[in-house]
Formats: sequence, C-alpha cells, structure tokens
Amino acid sequence: MKTAEDIMKKEVISVTPETDITQAVEILLNNHINGIPVVDGDGVLKGILCQSDLIFQQKNISLPPILTFLDSIIPLSSSKKLQHEMEKMAAITVAHAMVADPVTVTPDTPVSDIAALMVEKHFHTIPVVQDNKVVGIVGKEDMLKTLINP
Repeated sequence: MKTAEDIMKKEVISVTPETDITQAVEILLNNHINGIPVVDGDGVLKGILCQSDLIFQQKNISLPPILTFLDSIIPLSSSKKLQHEMEKMAAITVAHAMVADPVTVTPDTPVSDIAALMVEKHFHTIPVVQDNKVVGIVGKEDMLKTLINP
C-alpha cells in the first residue's frame, strides 16, 4: 500500500507568515502550485495559503443580517466572522490570508486516506508533517500520478 512518503514532493516551497501577499502570489503562479505551507524560522508549520484564500480577496463583503427593533440594530450573526472576512480581504501579509492549523498527514498516511481528505474536504494541497515540521507536500497532481504509476 502506497503512503504519503511514496508520492509526496520532498522539496517543499514555503513562505513565512510575514511574506508579502504579492510575493506569495508570484510564488504560486511561477511554480504552478495551488497551495504553499506557511512555516516559521524553525520550519514548524503555522498554516497553509491556497489560491482560494487569495481569490477570497476579490469577493464582496457579505454584510451580516440585522434586525431593527425600536430604533435599535441587532446583528443576527457574529461580528467576529465579519471581522475575519474583512482581515482576509485586506491582507497584505500571508499571516492574514492563510488558514491556520491546516489539516495535515504524516509520511505513513495511506494514499487512500489522503484521497478521501481531498474528495470529502475539497483540499487540493496537504502538507506532510513529522514532529511539527513540514517534510513534504501532496497535491492533486501527485495523487493523479498514482493512477499511471500504481
């Protein structure tokens, strides 16, 4: 049975939380990758930045529904969600746009489990972590290669 270690890319391109958003976009585009791990100076995984996180910046702000009652305005949803959306849309560094604490796998995770994560959770890029450090990355293309090289 194949595992993450058998199919992962071991030479991982990564960014730090302080990386400028435009630089991160250039890295994604120039390397034709969908996602990039965000690591600290010691290589510890802090998050992941995907193309979809950056596309999020282009969407309109969805104002929360409100109820007006006796000249009072009562929000019907969390203001934290609105604040998070606004921070993500205005991100100038990776830290503001990344997904913190992403789903990860270990080198011994079976390929079938990785496939299930990708299909069920709509993930395109999954970091491979050992001892909190990124040791590889598995993308959709890596999964597709298992179909022609079983």
